[in-house]
Amino acid sequence: MSRPVVAIVGRPNVGKSTIFNRIVGERIAIVEDIPGLTRDRIYGEGEWLNRAFSLIDTGGIAFDNEPLREQMRLQAEIAIDEADIIILLVNGRDGVTAADEDVTNILYRSKKPVVIGVNKVDNPEMHEQIYDFYRLGFGEPFPISGSHGRGIGDMLDEVFTYFPAVREDEHDPDSIHFAVIGRPNVGKSSLVNAILGEERVIVSEHPGTTRDAIDTGFVKDEQKYRIVDTAGMRKRGKVYENTEKYSVLRAQRALERANVVLVVIDGEEGIIEQDKKIAGYAHEAGRGVIIVVNKWDAVAKDDKTMNEFTEKIRKGFAFLAYAPILFVSAKTNQRIQNLLPVVHRVAENHQTRVPTHVINDVIMDAVSMNPTPTSGTKRLRINYATQVAVGPPTFVIFVNDPELMHFSYRRFLENSLREAFTFEGSPLKVLARKKSDR
Repeated sequence: MSRPVVAIVGRPNVGKSTIFNRIVGERIAIVEDIPGLTRDRIYGEGEWLNRAFSLIDTGGIAFDNEPLREQMRLQAEIAIDEADIIILLVNGRDGVTAADEDVTNILYRSKKPVVIGVNKVDNPEMHEQIYDFYRLGFGEPFPISGSHGRGIGDMLDEVFTYFPAVREDEHDPDSIHFAVIGRPNVGKSSLVNAILGEERVIVSEHPGTTRDAIDTGFVKDEQKYRIVDTAGMRKRGKVYENTEKYSVLRAQRALERANVVLVVIDGEEGIIEQDKKIAGYAHEAGRGVIIVVNKWDAVAKDDKTMNEFTEKIRKGFAFLAYAPILFVSAKTNQRIQNLLPVVHRVAENHQTRVPTHVINDVIMDAVSMNPTPTSGTKRLRINYATQVAVGPPTFVIFVNDPELMHFSYRRFLENSLREAFTFEGSPLKVLARKKSDR
């Protein structure tokens, strides 16, 4: 089951980003030192009472060409569409403002559960300032202080009461779940339709989230697949096209339920920065990745065009060097038949498990060819290695001192594993641990 989604909505300067950082623990940062891999502050992960949830910071959604009131409306609409529960954040020092009432009217019509957080109530003497907010009609307002971290737990207790009940995971281990993600207008919807085609055998359609997203199951060549709900599979309003950051939200939701991800690029328009951001989320989530260049029929080509575009992708998506690249046209069905076999292959690679003795043979051969690095008089010593997980394949290398494992040597060992085994399309995790560590 997908994690509940909580959105923080409110007029500017009420402290949305501060509360966002408090809830997610301020773990919003670039996680790998790789060119082209960036993070947006718009989406994070929190946990409360042992339940993980996703958090949207609508303060990170900006519409530079819209009036202020229109910006708030668009932010609220995004939250309404994406969220299961909404935190309406207001400023306790200002009382109820006309802008608060504008946002409230939008949220009231949404029928979504709303919890009011009255921010900037920094001491108990200010608690009487919250009573004015009862008239917004969303029940008890919760006094909180983003700057001091007070009251946020009480507010989250109330948010928790609206979380959907935990139910058994519906994931079918025999079915390959894959998502089609990308920025707006790259042809995701057309690609989904082309993949399903006329010869599909639909096995089920069921809600994948509390917002009635639909995942589509089908069988091809006796293999069960399920296309995870994406932006292209649901009706999109104008709001979705007004910010490219919206595609990040949809990508995140799709990644939660997918084994493999098709990152779609517009072949006619070429690569832009937003493509790298969305692909970066797939990489960080540890999913199998396939880069799909759509609209290839509309590209003026010669015998060098495909190779030149491939080089641009490899340069722009350096962190996805392991991902296969397919050039297709959803409009003409060009090479669409090649997609599912590659999805199948990448899904298998994503679940590959290698015997420990074989891993150690590969690692020791790699060390003999490229000796371990030194720092001062101390040399990195590798004792042994083992695989601890799949999806993605994760390896732990036990060493004398993990600090001596420079990222470049870690990359060398990862490449050695890739050369020895078939991991096409799947990221690898290579972790260094001290031998005495459990």
